[in-house]
Amino acid sequence: MAVCEVCGNDYDMAFEVHAQGDVHVFDSFECAIQKMAPVCEHCGCRIVGHGVQSHGRFYCCAHCARQSERTPVVDRV
Repeated sequence: MAVCEVCGNDYDMAFEVHAQGDVHVFDSFECAIQKMAPVCEHCGCRIVGHGVQSHGRFYCCAHCARQSERTPVVDRV
């Protein structure tokens, strides 16, 4: 069994995420998202979907990017 690095649950179905040379152990996608997902620079929500990147910053949507940067940013569809 492995221990989730977010909640500490010792779970027989825990899984590993390999990212940027590190290995992380989680017991659920919820914990993985809390640890790994970027945070929107404007509203602070976790970015679970595609999101928008502008000038090296991450946003959950084009609206938040426009609000923060005051530049024309559009969602990719």
